[in-house]
Amino acid sequence: MHHFLARLASRVTLRAGMLAASAAFVMTGPAQAAAQLADTAFAWPGGARAAVSLAYDDALDSQLDNAIPALDRHGIKGTFYLQLSSPPVAARMQDWRAAAANGHELGNHSLFHQCSGAGPGRDWVEPHRDLDTTTREQMRDQVLLGNTMLAAIDGRHERTYTAPCFDVKAVGGDYLPPLHAHFVAIKAGNGPAIPASMAAVDPFRVTSHAPVGASGAELIAQVKQAGERGTMIAFTFHGIGGDHLSVSSQAHEELLRFLAAHREQYWTDTFLNIMKHVRQQPAGKPAAR
Repeated sequence: MHHFLARLASRVTLRAGMLAASAAFVMTGPAQAAAQLADTAFAWPGGARAAVSLAYDDALDSQLDNAIPALDRHGIKGTFYLQLSSPPVAARMQDWRAAAANGHELGNHSLFHQCSGAGPGRDWVEPHRDLDTTTREQMRDQVLLGNTMLAAIDGRHERTYTAPCFDVKAVGGDYLPPLHAHFVAIKAGNGPAIPASMAAVDPFRVTSHAPVGASGAELIAQVKQAGERGTMIAFTFHGIGGDHLSVSSQAHEELLRFLAAHREQYWTDTFLNIMKHVRQQPAGKPAAR
């Protein structure tokens, strides 16, 4: 009889616990359940839902004329990947230096912007700047020289790199591995613009979203999607209100206005600062190769 009563009491206690748990779920609802799940997600500074990197490739005049003034108006820092042979680098050196002094990041985008000339839409690649005829050793040497040139502009020594066209296969193979020791992070290769999990992010092969002709609403939707996943989005812009592969100044302004109004939800910073944070977190370590 004693054992029967003990088993009965145990069952009553278990059922009461199940009912309590079920009642708690009904009371909290999906929103609270999602919040509890978020507690175990990747930790962004200030409790932000996601990180946003605004980067601008190729060292274009429209970036100095339109993008940087807009970023400054909203108190947002961006990353500018300088192709160091680009005429606006030599012609407007003081402007780039001033941008760096104001907290924007100057990143390495190689000396000569070598991309693969193979495949459709690559007829613009000049033969002497074709990655398909450039050795990985040549790419290593000129990218490292780019770091020296950038240090002469901004005096900094921590650097990130974006591979031109996200292409990485030179003569002799992938040219990125010899560069890992010289960079905090690298953007390259194809893949999802918004990672499903930060655990899947390799700091030396971060994928990016390069919008062309996108509206402000479309750009904002991408940010919100990153927030839903608790991960990040790395935008790679080119022209802003001009130049090539352009996004309009209006769309860019709408994105900045949204980010400035939701600073507590979306941590927007330089790619360097974001990736330094990612590399310091256990979930940010690259998957074993």
